[in-house]
Amino acid sequence: MIISTKGRYGLRAMFELAKAYGQDPLSIKQIAAMQNLSEQYLEQIFSKLKGAGLVRSTRGAGGGYTLAETPGGISVGQVLTALEGELVPADCVGDDAAGCAKAGLCTTHIIWQRIYDGFTGVVNAITLQDMVDDFHRLIADRPQAKNVKC
Repeated sequence: MIISTKGRYGLRAMFELAKAYGQDPLSIKQIAAMQNLSEQYLEQIFSKLKGAGLVRSTRGAGGGYTLAETPGGISVGQVLTALEGELVPADCVGDDAAGCAKAGLCTTHIIWQRIYDGFTGVVNAITLQDMVDDFHRLIADRPQAKNVKC
């Protein structure tokens, strides 16, 4: 399972919104500059994030995007699922599994299910607030990291 650029860039954009939580909305242009990303690509990403109810948009001067919930109320898993779809290592596991006829007899199905359960457990346990907290710890130890764009 590989997270695409849409998932990676979307998570970076949501991180910027989490850092700015409680402040004025951020425009796509501002987020693109902060993370060195394409504005056009971010437009597509934010369309999906808005459709998933993870962000709110404000039109007009001073408009932009804000998180729909607190940073602690949005998980990395929610962001990735909104952008990537369900994160599965094989077609026979997950919410959209087509019900493999060999599921009860297949050893690899057990492995795929364990991988799925482990991965989703981790990404759903990490919130945007956790990312912001990690960032603050990182720059406290290494101030030069503040300006590094992932």
